[in-house]
Amino acid sequence: MALSMRRTLVSLHRTCQSYKNVEVPLDLHHPVPFYLPVRTKKRYFIPPAVGLKGKKQWDPVAKARAAGIVIKQENMERPINIACTAGIFDPYIPPEGDARLSSLSKDGLKQRTEQLRQSASSQLAIRKIKEHDSTFTTKSFAEQAQEIFIEAHSALTDFNKEKLHSLVTERCYPEMTRGNRYKTIRWRFIESLEPPRVVHARCPDMVTKGNLYGQVTVRMHSKQTLAIYDRFGRLLLGSEEQPKDVLEYLVIERHLMNLYGRWRLHGKIVPSWAPAKDPIIKTVAIPGPEMEEPGQEFDPLNYEVPKPQAVQWYK
Repeated sequence: MALSMRRTLVSLHRTCQSYKNVEVPLDLHHPVPFYLPVRTKKRYFIPPAVGLKGKKQWDPVAKARAAGIVIKQENMERPINIACTAGIFDPYIPPEGDARLSSLSKDGLKQRTEQLRQSASSQLAIRKIKEHDSTFTTKSFAEQAQEIFIEAHSALTDFNKEKLHSLVTERCYPEMTRGNRYKTIRWRFIESLEPPRVVHARCPDMVTKGNLYGQVTVRMHSKQTLAIYDRFGRLLLGSEEQPKDVLEYLVIERHLMNLYGRWRLHGKIVPSWAPAKDPIIKTVAIPGPEMEEPGQEFDPLNYEVPKPQAVQWYK
């Protein structure tokens, strides 16, 4: 037993001596480059394999939620403006034949009694408005509304955007300026045929219960002139010399909860029985004579301009 152990130790000693004498060459070249795989970034999204489109439903939101990624939800929202309302609450219905019927006639008396019957809710709204605006009175406000109307239309003719924004609401501004980019407007206020008066008042709230707005309808009967020219200077509508009697119902609004708010033009109420607007005057090209030769001169004295046929143009 001792002899076998001694022989094993001797063989191990000789093996170690042989390994010490081995020389390792330094210019050893590997036939294939050696790469060490290292994970640098975790892949949260793995594209689906080709051909699995109809086999399995793939939900990217669920995959992202499982990976811990929050995807922002895209909702079709639009911003709202609380400086003014989006429309006219409980609009005033003008009586048919207003400014034409006398108050002494039978129909005129019916209109007056109907107005007195509908003025109860207007009186409650006027009380609410006076709680937030101590200087509000129906007599002085009608004249103030007429001044706002005149200044707003004067700013429109001068294309003064800054002043127009301070006189009209954000809802009324695009309605007044739409389609006027390449046109010239000539408007003039001549006189007031009847003193303006307050005929309707409402005090609605929006968004919250205490967010109050005051809407006052003013009846204004005046004489005005309006002429609209296109970008070439041709007359499209109206006339600068011929005045017209205009009956309008203006809606003036103010954000009552805003301490720095002011009364601005919010819109107009057009009754159903109002006459139709004048058609736009469209210009057409008059066909000239056909020349037989390119160098032939045209003698205007011997040529009669053909009269165009009567065509009804619509706006």
